[in-house]
Amino acid sequence: MKEKINQMFKDKLFLVMLVLGLLTIVAAAGVATMQRGAGEQNPYMEMQDQDQFLAREEVALAGDSDARAQEPETEAMVEESAAPENPDTAVKEQVYEASAREYQTQEARPAGAGLEATTALVLDFTDAQRLGWPVRGNVILDYSMDTTIYFPTLDQYKCNPALVIQGEVSEPVYAPANARVLSQGINEEIGEFLTLDLGNGYTAVCGQLKEVAVVEGEYLEKGQLLGYVAEPTKYYTIEGSSVYFELAHDGESIDPLDYLE
Repeated sequence: MKEKINQMFKDKLFLVMLVLGLLTIVAAAGVATMQRGAGEQNPYMEMQDQDQFLAREEVALAGDSDARAQEPETEAMVEESAAPENPDTAVKEQVYEASAREYQTQEARPAGAGLEATTALVLDFTDAQRLGWPVRGNVILDYSMDTTIYFPTLDQYKCNPALVIQGEVSEPVYAPANARVLSQGINEEIGEFLTLDLGNGYTAVCGQLKEVAVVEGEYLEKGQLLGYVAEPTKYYTIEGSSVYFELAHDGESIDPLDYLE
């Protein structure tokens, strides 16, 4: 009986050892399989990676091609921007800018602003035209070259080649016609004065001025500001503040009243 029990125990122990041996073999085979799988790359993944790499390369090449294609266009744009303007367009733009500047400054033109008006202003005064009054006021002393007239300040009679027109101190004095300033001067009799060329041999002298607003050589339009009425010189203290206005044709004095409006 005891021997049978021992034999059965031995048989069970053998079976247990056999099962454990089989399990060990299976486990070892599984580990080996997993290690081989980890060391090998999936062919599908490898192909997918290669496709992605090729796609990236194609995009990069396409970008370079676009950049090279745009370079000539950029250079062309630079050359176009550096190209000179159409001469006609440039002239038109200059004329427009000059007109805009003239419009902005025509109401308060500084001295010398008319120096460039030689082509736009024609000096063509004739005996059929009328002069504007340099200053609005009464005639204190008439023109008189045929007879003498009395000068109160000088207390004497003498000929007068001009009109002496009353005016308030600091009152504006205006150009009697389109003119060019021939000269600007000063003397003790008529103070600061301007000599104007009206064209066709006509000249005018405006005296007893101050703060003269024009310069020699400047072209003036009729009614343009010349300056302002000054204090009377010692030759006209009794007559009071006034403008000396002389008109001549070919160097001969003529009566301004025959030409004033």
